[in-house]
Amino acid sequence: MGSDPQYIKYPDLLLAQHVFNLSNPACESSIQKISLSKLQDAIKERKMAPFYRHLAHPTEGILNNSGEGVTQHPHTATTKPLIISDMLASRKSPQKIDFPWDEKLYQSLVEDNKKELETFQKEEDEAEEAAGETEVQAARGKRAEFWARVGDKDKAIESHEALLDKIGFLGTKIDLVLAMIRIGLFFGDRAFVKKTIERAETLVESGGDWDRRNRLKAYKGMHLLTIRSYSLAAPLLLDGLSTFTSYELCSYSALVIYSVLAGSLSLKRVDFKAKVVDAPEIKAILGAGEDQLAALAGEASSGPGARDEEMKDATASRSTPASGAKTAVNLTTLATGSGSQAETEVPVDFSPLADLVNSLYNGNYRSFFVALAAVEDHFLTQDRYLHEHRAWFVREMRLRAYQQLLQSYRVVGLNSMASDFGVTVDYLDRDLAKFISSNRIACTIDRVNGIIETNRPDDKNKQYSDVVKHGDALITKLQKYGQAVRLRGSERS
Repeated sequence: MGSDPQYIKYPDLLLAQHVFNLSNPACESSIQKISLSKLQDAIKERKMAPFYRHLAHPTEGILNNSGEGVTQHPHTATTKPLIISDMLASRKSPQKIDFPWDEKLYQSLVEDNKKELETFQKEEDEAEEAAGETEVQAARGKRAEFWARVGDKDKAIESHEALLDKIGFLGTKIDLVLAMIRIGLFFGDRAFVKKTIERAETLVESGGDWDRRNRLKAYKGMHLLTIRSYSLAAPLLLDGLSTFTSYELCSYSALVIYSVLAGSLSLKRVDFKAKVVDAPEIKAILGAGEDQLAALAGEASSGPGARDEEMKDATASRSTPASGAKTAVNLTTLATGSGSQAETEVPVDFSPLADLVNSLYNGNYRSFFVALAAVEDHFLTQDRYLHEHRAWFVREMRLRAYQQLLQSYRVVGLNSMASDFGVTVDYLDRDLAKFISSNRIACTIDRVNGIIETNRPDDKNKQYSDVVKHGDALITKLQKYGQAVRLRGSERS
């Protein structure tokens, strides 16, 4: 069970991000051109005939709706795409991208695929006749990796399932299930990913080794991020920072971004300080000057015992990262040398993220709103996992900032609070009203006197309200159950 992970090369999740870039109106045209070029190169190099058809086919391609220069085939209601996916930036009105379709190229890729499959079948037949079960499974494993490489979702899952039924080694079983999770993530099939993660958890609990347990934590954290469960994703992603090796899932830079965003939104203030603000793995990326050097040297430490300092004047305590892009560093491989995946990470400017963390913790709310807008532009709108939930994330972060300020005061001046956040009184009034009406903030706004008064129910009143609320829900369920039972009884009679 201590063997190296297998089946981690395909599918390449970077290609899914490139597809997202092409369909994302907020993506810069220069980046879209790079993504188009990388997709075309990968399709030719890896012989990705099914994936090429899924993207660029004149009638079925998700990126090519123009079919310019190509004879259009009649598209009937019974036509069904070979692959079903959710890879585009918008489900309702996807941007129309003219992804060039070359029929000759497609046919040549199909022929190459057929020859490769024939080779695998020949290897398998020869192994069955003259070799042992290990060689047979190796040949079948090549076929499973082949379908994941060329981008055929259904056949890739089918071949992995067939191989899984024949494999007896637990570590290899876990690797196969993790590969199927990546196939689901690649094509945006969240229901399949959820079901497959549950299978992986069962296998890991039956005796998975340390490395595969860590990998599964990263996979599960990524899935929870895609379904907006930030409170559950944060501890998994943050715990994986110091032991991250799943470069087949995402880069270390991306893991830092996901971890910081999830932690900033969901963690309580004490945990936020210990696990995000003072975490050495994060300081090594987001820190500046001595803080960053101390984290890289291992001198910085964090944890439950980290001192939760009082709020200070943000102008005096706020640390701003050096200008310019930074390259992510995996602290676990700093002394031993990083893998090839780590070396291919692109430089990322983390300064908006650092500003968000520091301004939120230090209570510099004017800077916080500016940093939140920058994070939305630089990260939320540009990432395929974060894009769909960007408006929700921004709204929840505003709520967190409002709650953090109001919990320290019984009465706050409306003008004073608007000035702290750098917004108008009317905007603050409208924004707070949404959260008040949905019982997210316990306060009232007095526009006549220009104040905001917080209402904090004591513990007994809160417990009483919770009992009444849950009691009403239980009564409603019992009534529905009683009606269903009576209905079935009358049907029997």
